[in-house]
Amino acid sequence: MTANQSGPRKDGKSAGISVFGTGQTTAPHDVSPDLLTGREIFSSNLPALFNPARVWESLAAIQADTRSKTGNGLFLEASSHPAATAFDILRTRLLRGLAEKGWKRIAVTSPTHGCGKSFVATNLAFALARRPASRTVLMDFDLRHPEIAQILGVKDDIDLGAFLAGHQPLESEFRRFGRTLALGLNTHPISQASETLHDPDTVVALAAMIEQLDPEVVIYDLPPALANDDLLALGPSLDAVLLVTDGSKTSPEEIRACEKLFEGRIPLLGVVLNRAQDFNAGRYRYAKT
Repeated sequence: MTANQSGPRKDGKSAGISVFGTGQTTAPHDVSPDLLTGREIFSSNLPALFNPARVWESLAAIQADTRSKTGNGLFLEASSHPAATAFDILRTRLLRGLAEKGWKRIAVTSPTHGCGKSFVATNLAFALARRPASRTVLMDFDLRHPEIAQILGVKDDIDLGAFLAGHQPLESEFRRFGRTLALGLNTHPISQASETLHDPDTVVALAAMIEQLDPEVVIYDLPPALANDDLLALGPSLDAVLLVTDGSKTSPEEIRACEKLFEGRIPLLGVVLNRAQDFNAGRYRYAKT
């Protein structure tokens, strides 16, 4: 089966996501009539609508200079660096917490700007993706100030807003690193970011993305929680939030303000202390979950 555009929605717009079928022909079905209604009953199941393996293969692969990225604090490959080890520990603790709750959609945010949330989100995503035969998605949802593409050195013109609005299919805007990490990057700032996240089109696009890619974990890099309402706007599409704090600047009052903001809305999975003064071997400490 070839890739086809998904059917129109009730509002007349396409969901903007290609349908990758199983590629298998449908075997003849044994048919028998329902004795009460006279309708036909098919004894065999219909084939699955999506084949995630084929969707993953459709994503354009990107390359990155791992040596230069390590010098900038990114660990795209396994490393014995103490900070890389801290992210591996964070990965394991995160997976344990997600397994206990049956969660997979995690927001990474911070109280204010400059806490290093995008670097934490990116390193965590790469740590998760280093697991063999895993599937992890990292999405840049700091729509006003997207920077993950720049962090990774990706120079492609990528418009995540077009995907969220249903104007472009998933494979046009997503990229793939290796075989286990899908990247929803963005190089076009969106001025009406909060309104975009409130839009039902965004909810539809994210649900379809999860259905097609079938990831174990989705990491959303979101703006600082105290800066705007973007995190709350995306709340219905999230399972939990990971809070990144800066050991040199984040105040206890800011952490408490975030906890109050999340309370009753989005579960707080843990806190990552970045640039901790007592962690002289590296920049990060693992989360307290």
